[in-house]
Amino acid sequence: MGKRKLQLAILDMYDGEPNQGMRCIREIVERFSKEVTYKIFDVRGKAEIPEIRDFDLFISTGGPGNPLQGNGYWDLKYYDFLDQVWIWNQNHSKKKYLLLICHSFQMACKHFGLGEITMRKSTSFGVMTIHKTADGIKDPLFQNLPNPFWAVDSRDFQVVQPKMRKFKLLGSQVIALEKIRNHVEYERALMAIRFSEEIVGTQFHPEADPVSFLNHLKKPDVREKIIALKGKGKFRSMLEDLVDEEKIYKTNETLIPNFLANSIRKLTNRSVEVMI
Repeated sequence: MGKRKLQLAILDMYDGEPNQGMRCIREIVERFSKEVTYKIFDVRGKAEIPEIRDFDLFISTGGPGNPLQGNGYWDLKYYDFLDQVWIWNQNHSKKKYLLLICHSFQMACKHFGLGEITMRKSTSFGVMTIHKTADGIKDPLFQNLPNPFWAVDSRDFQVVQPKMRKFKLLGSQVIALEKIRNHVEYERALMAIRFSEEIVGTQFHPEADPVSFLNHLKKPDVREKIIALKGKGKFRSMLEDLVDEEKIYKTNETLIPNFLANSIRKLTNRSVEVMI
């Protein structure tokens, strides 16, 4: 008899909005097809939430809009899901592993009380440097990534002002920060948090690949918005960043695969063969 594949739930937080994120996540997960099978849940559109006991791994995606707002139904179900994963891991030897991306990360930071979620002065959009903290340098999520590394950032909101007493209480760690900005009035956003040994999240988009980002930049309204905000030179440098194999391509090839490979290893005691 063949070995049982692990069950992965992908929590789709895009609310039906066209996006490249789901394609990117599916393509990465399919590299692990020998180990994992997956099912997608439409959280915001249909209030679908996976049954915790039926799944071993969870990836919760980015999405549009204000992370502080919901309709009073799907969002409460989502917060309950976060609590269920946390409580399961406190009470069972076989753990559940969860990766939170952007919108999901911001909602989790709000729910667990780890920081303030505020609107940015302007949209953060582009290929950015992400800086590991001292804890981040040792974190398995970032293994084989340089410091700093590059990732796609696309957000109007940010998590700032870490509540260090709450971090200490939960045993959480800030593992990455935004680039240092010279304007002293701007704080560095928290770009990744290790909520617990099993739960980790990023405010940037580790799933993004050059194809997805290029498709986004091709949209006339996006192109015009970036040029208006940043200038033509910055727009050109974004295009150059896309073809650099050491930038977002490297992060796409490394970060979510690290999460999956490390989680699978802990769940099965097997080393993982990845289909590239």
